[in-house]
Amino acid sequence: MKRALFLLLDEYADWEAAYLSATLNEGKEWTVSTISLHDQVTSIGGFKTAVDYKINNHPDFDLLVLIGGNKWDVESNDIFNLVGEAITKNTPVGAICGAVDYLARNGFLNHFRHTGNSAYFWQDYESYNPDAEFMEKQAVKDKNLVTANGTEPIEFTELVLHMVNFDTAEEIEKTMYMYRYGYYEYAEKYGSPFS
Repeated sequence: MKRALFLLLDEYADWEAAYLSATLNEGKEWTVSTISLHDQVTSIGGFKTAVDYKINNHPDFDLLVLIGGNKWDVESNDIFNLVGEAITKNTPVGAICGAVDYLARNGFLNHFRHTGNSAYFWQDYESYNPDAEFMEKQAVKDKNLVTANGTEPIEFTELVLHMVNFDTAEEIEKTMYMYRYGYYEYAEKYGSPFS
């Protein structure tokens, strides 16, 4: 069984995790767990989440997902080491919204094509010296990293699913079609997903 670890900080953005976590968790080969600095975190939407693992005591994983929110100005050696280890080992990493700001501030984006909320906000980050392009796109996949701004959890989900070879391209497209257009348009194009 493959494991996806979702790193959640206090005031995490609930909507940025929902599509990807649900899709992965319903897959036959994946399990989803949460990880944080604390035993419990509260989302922007007020959901209190009991975290599965503390960062300094986590299991092996096949995908690390950094969910955005309001607290990514965090200074933590544990988070830095976790992210650095994943990127160095070519473990797939997905980051969205404020989590991408964290990657920029700590120099993790420098060798990847990437996007985020705005490169303008990163101009004073001493460790942000990219030799790869910032792309004005909603989400970008390059090698073992997917980045997205905070307004695109669906495209973020799609690119992460492709990065980890979650399913065939056709099946991923069908799943994304449902998320983008809803049940009725999906049923018109593909038939009922419940039959």
